[in-house]
Amino acid sequence: MKKWRQIFSISQSEIARKLGISPSVISDYEARRRSPGVAFIKKFVLALIEIDSQRPNPVISKYLDLPELSSAIIDLAEYSRGVKIDDFCSKIDGERLNNFERLINGHTVIDSINAILTLSAYDFYRLFGFTSERALVFTKVTSGRSPLVAVRVSSLKPSAVVLHGVSKVDEMAIKIAEAEKLPLIRTELEIGEMIDRLRRDFV
Repeated sequence: MKKWRQIFSISQSEIARKLGISPSVISDYEARRRSPGVAFIKKFVLALIEIDSQRPNPVISKYLDLPELSSAIIDLAEYSRGVKIDDFCSKIDGERLNNFERLINGHTVIDSINAILTLSAYDFYRLFGFTSERALVFTKVTSGRSPLVAVRVSSLKPSAVVLHGVSKVDEMAIKIAEAEKLPLIRTELEIGEMIDRLRRDFV
């Protein structure tokens, strides 16, 4: 939440006024002393966008026109509730490669080859900017190192990284996930079936 607020250059007081709550509530949520829940996060994001849209040079305008991302994104969805890692893994026939726990509030399925070929460093940052608290599902990867390096250098971190179709995950990828305390999952479930299952049960 703090990262999103800072991206839009909105103060705690300003967003709190918009939501009709005390700035101390925002502070507690950002410090993770309290859990905001999915419904509040939705209100929070909508309030950020509304405040931003009333400014002379809205930040959101930089994110609206993203045709270059269309070939890199296979599917993108928000979930109706936070999903535990084990429940997510069960749905995609996934194998957990570490034991970190986070809630997943959506997914982005990425065509890694198109992402590498078409996205600049700034575009990649914008891609990750849209996927905070999501599972990033990387397809067409051979070892998993490149996606984890991208996550490592990004200022925004996903809730989990899924490597699709990788028979043996690179040791460096596993070490990066450990350093970032990031759930890392491997699956070979067919992409269409994976998307169908996730959308049917979580969206």
